[in-house]
Amino acid sequence: MSVTIDDHLDRVNWTELKERLVADGFDNGRSPTALQKSFENSQFVAFAWYDDRLVGMARLLSDGVCAAYLLDVWTSSACRRMGIGSALMTYLAERVPGQEIGLNTEDAHRFYLKLGFFPRPMFMAKVIGDFLDNDANRS
Repeated sequence: MSVTIDDHLDRVNWTELKERLVADGFDNGRSPTALQKSFENSQFVAFAWYDDRLVGMARLLSDGVCAAYLLDVWTSSACRRMGIGSALMTYLAERVPGQEIGLNTEDAHRFYLKLGFFPRPMFMAKVIGDFLDNDANRS
């Protein structure tokens, strides 16, 4: 399987991607427009393509100095355990040398440990108002 990784937002059909995320149980409720905006507003993005089919994605927020945060790492369930997730992580990590990459995951601990990530004692979060109740998700 020959997969290519790029950062071309214009190749993504956001409505189709949203449908695929829902089908894969990886949807957090963003509309296609809000999903697109999330990626457009990220410093670094990565998309994995098999032929013309999107099979993976991830994005990274960074301060450009010491800290980056990894989000929305997804590989199509039909294409898991083929190295696509690792390729996405390598692609993004190369863009933030010297920075610590943080992430939050509920179920992919073994995957990230194999890539050299290590646990931190605590991750905390706060939602302002109701989750996804904002202008970006209303369109």
